[in-house]
Amino acid sequence: MSTELEQLKAKCERLELLNQVGHVIHSTLDAQEALKLILREAVRLMRATSGSVVLVNPTSRFLEIQAAHGLPPDLADFKLPVGLGLTGWVARTGQPACVGDVTKDARYIRLRPEVRSELAVPLLINNDVRGVLNVDADRLNAFTADDQALLEALSLQAARVIQNTWLYEQLRLKARLFESLASVSQTINSTLNLDDALRVITREACQLMDAKMSSLLLLDDSREWLDLRASHGAGSDYLTKPRLNVAESLVGNVVRRRRPIQDENVQTSGRYQNISMARREGLVSLLSVPLVFGGQALGVLNVYRGTPHIFPNEEVRILAALAELSGIAIEKARLYERIVDVEEQLRQNERLSALGLLAAEVAHEIRNPLTVMKMLYHSLDLQFPPGDPRTQDNKIMGEKMEHLNRVVEQVLDFARSTEPRLAPVNVNQLLDDLSLLTRHKLRQQRVEVVRELAPQIPAVLGDATQLEQAFLNLTLNAVEAMPEGGRLTITTRALHQPRTRKEPTHVVIEFSDTGVGMTEEQQQKAFSSLLATTKVKGTGLGLAIVARVIETHRGEVKVKSKPAKGTTFTITLPVG
Repeated sequence: MSTELEQLKAKCERLELLNQVGHVIHSTLDAQEALKLILREAVRLMRATSGSVVLVNPTSRFLEIQAAHGLPPDLADFKLPVGLGLTGWVARTGQPACVGDVTKDARYIRLRPEVRSELAVPLLINNDVRGVLNVDADRLNAFTADDQALLEALSLQAARVIQNTWLYEQLRLKARLFESLASVSQTINSTLNLDDALRVITREACQLMDAKMSSLLLLDDSREWLDLRASHGAGSDYLTKPRLNVAESLVGNVVRRRRPIQDENVQTSGRYQNISMARREGLVSLLSVPLVFGGQALGVLNVYRGTPHIFPNEEVRILAALAELSGIAIEKARLYERIVDVEEQLRQNERLSALGLLAAEVAHEIRNPLTVMKMLYHSLDLQFPPGDPRTQDNKIMGEKMEHLNRVVEQVLDFARSTEPRLAPVNVNQLLDDLSLLTRHKLRQQRVEVVRELAPQIPAVLGDATQLEQAFLNLTLNAVEAMPEGGRLTITTRALHQPRTRKEPTHVVIEFSDTGVGMTEEQQQKAFSSLLATTKVKGTGLGLAIVARVIETHRGEVKVKSKPAKGTTFTITLPVG
């Protein structure tokens, strides 16, 4: 009878642990707190000696300890290749391993002589092994089948923690990227001095990448040497180091290949020219990306960290995006200097206006999708019972993060006069997707949405991403016009021109709000750029972008409004 009670008590403790872990996961964004709880309680219930969560580094393919309980401090930085050791075998095969006597298992690598048995299970994320959760004990045959079942259940919880952490970290990095891009864009508008622009770029790069130091080197007129033009966090040794030859230096290779290069530790690298300087300055890991404008290399943007670090692909893409926009800032500043030299004031004003509008559009177009992403993320109530739409929202977040990448690429391509990529677009479906994205925002602003979409309207020939941007801008514009709440009516219908034709020639989309309305002057300037905006808040570029998108789709957009009566925007797009 006592055995049954002990088994029942043990089962209750396991269920209570799983419930406790689940509660912590849903109530905190601190991954370390959740993982430490998992390890601590697993070690306690299984009477183990220690436990650890090891993750596969996607760049180096080494297993690295993410969290530990009961391990000696000197093992915190231990790295193990996938496939080596008992833990590496689990990571490679995706199969659990329960070893009662590690001295009789050839796979085991002895790190602590006291260990006698070990239990390890894989961490699976989307059916892919991303790491291992393991515990060990100083006694033989320490772990049972029930222990393995519990550890496998905990591994599911740990995988959820890690996945949520990755999603959050990606969102955080994106947010920091967009803030930095906005800052650089403002620099393009606010300064015509090249040195000022370069200082802002290095400062933003350093903050964005959590770097110890950032530097920017530009090619000289001969294109054979790289000269230091700006830095943030650099010491005197770095500031006074010799200039770099493009043909012989590591970062010169970045210019030649126009591709990023990284070095985990320049203090021991055979490729780095200034090892003694790096040691004096405390510079360890290096990521160098090219500065390119119009297909031509201008120089390099470098970031250094003070510890060995392998920059993942996401960080490389982030710094490359900043470098690409920085290339615009650099070329814009150089353009101004050349224009002043030849006294072509008229052409100077035209080019500066165009580049200034481009820079403001970059900041504006990034802000809208980012607002949607933040809204969706913060709207998730992790205390909801099973069946809540959290899974769908997580899916949307991933999709919109990719959408942000496309927006950045599109705006940068826009500077090179890229035309929209036309394909048949179902306008009703596009509006359905938009309603899913904005539902939380509209509900928070007490805006009721009435959708009157005509069934079976013909597809239009357009770029779905650009049209979605235009519709999103009109939706957010309507929300701004109704600060106290109101009603937004979205309608679609087919239009026949001329009326004698049986098949429709156009699709009409209308956005009607019950907001503050617009004056005659505001309506006349509604689709103007930043230089002519009358908008009190924001950049005023949203409607200008709408007009540009619709114009490139051979369509037409009109506005009809009365103060205090609301506003209607009517878009007409041709079929085919």
